Amino acid sequence: MLEIESVDQGSIADQLELCCGDFLLAVNGEEVHDQIDYELLLRGEALVLDIEKQDGQLWELDFEKDEDEPLGLHFGASSPRQCRNLCQFCFVRQLPDGMRDSLYVRDDDYRYSYLYGAYISLTNLSEEDVSRILRQQLSPLYASVHATDKTVRSSLLGRPVESPIPLLKRLIAGGIQLHTQIVLCPGVNDGAVLDQTIDALAALYPEIQTLAVVPVGLTGHRHALPKLQRFTAEQCREVITLIETKQQCFIRQCGSRFVFAADEFYLQGQVDFPDLADYEKLHQIENGVGLVALFRHEEQEVLAEPADYSDCRMGIVTGRSAAGELSRFSQRFNQHTGSRLQVFVVDNLFFAGGVTVAGLLTGHDIVEQLQGQKLPDILLIPDMMCREGQDVLLDDMTLEGLAETLHVEIAKIPPSPWGIADFVAYYQDVTA
Repeated sequence: MLEIESVDQGSIADQLELCCGDFLLAVNGEEVHDQIDYELLLRGEALVLDIEKQDGQLWELDFEKDEDEPLGLHFGASSPRQCRNLCQFCFVRQLPDGMRDSLYVRDDDYRYSYLYGAYISLTNLSEEDVSRILRQQLSPLYASVHATDKTVRSSLLGRPVESPIPLLKRLIAGGIQLHTQIVLCPGVNDGAVLDQTIDALAALYPEIQTLAVVPVGLTGHRHALPKLQRFTAEQCREVITLIETKQQCFIRQCGSRFVFAADEFYLQGQVDFPDLADYEKLHQIENGVGLVALFRHEEQEVLAEPADYSDCRMGIVTGRSAAGELSRFSQRFNQHTGSRLQVFVVDNLFFAGGVTVAGLLTGHDIVEQLQGQKLPDILLIPDMMCREGQDVLLDDMTLEGLAETLHVEIAKIPPSPWGIADFVAYYQDVTA
């Protein structure tokens, strides 16, 4: 059963008088164990819900709805299954002490992979798990492969593991599609190992739909972890050359590029980015693959629209990785609209090491580096800096607290040209 955490006002569930604290026991006679059961059972039009009310009453609710219409019920998230690996490159194991407990959770749960696109190692699946995945057709899944060679993969994951290929083939034979990734570590799974891994996974296309290759992220808090190196600019260019060569072969063989390099390789290697179309359906954009190409595409759209924002003066906070793109866009946007956008680049001192993405900036780093500067009246914060659905930064500083400390107004926006342009237009309208 699932405990109802909240009910959307005006929704079907609200009209059925369901409340926070009630329990959903079954849908159409099928017991509901978790969010996956709920979502799969809800796809029908004629539904019967078995409910246990807060006072212990048992209700049976019989009704009809449109097939895709949501009920408006929300449940507390179940605790994810913990990872049993000791990966050399695990980012969670590199976190400094003193952060909120949820950040130290190393999840490796197929349910989270299906529901939220979280990557799993495939080493944490029981026979019962595999049977459920196949029975309920939990597809697509997202799998971290890293290497198909058993010895290399065992070294990367910090314990003896098998090659993932037999399990991948079993899932595929059962109708499951997957997106995959490789966290690439210099001198460990690059070069010939990367070449072999790409080919082994490409042989399972189209059921394995995409493969993203992302560089290892290293903080300054690795302590007793194995020593790993960051990619040099030359090594980044070698990775890009290998991947783009593979892409041309795969385009001829199967009509898809299949494998894609993360944007960070192009940034660090100072290599021109592919066109947006070369990223195909952008399946791996949440993995940092194609973000810059999409940003540039939106930039052209924004700058094609006539606009006058000559009264607008705002600041945009970002990390070192996105600084170049955002600064270039802001300059062009200012010239086009008469606005005065200013980019404030914040270095990640909290994590140290080579962490440069905006999404991992903390409130304390923002305060430490911006306090005392001449700031505009309003600062724009990319929404990926905050906990999902909340105005809370990575270190639990709230946006309200940040605003009070810096004596500015704070606004959370999507970190895209349209996100910036839409907010500037909205702000000018409401303050006119």
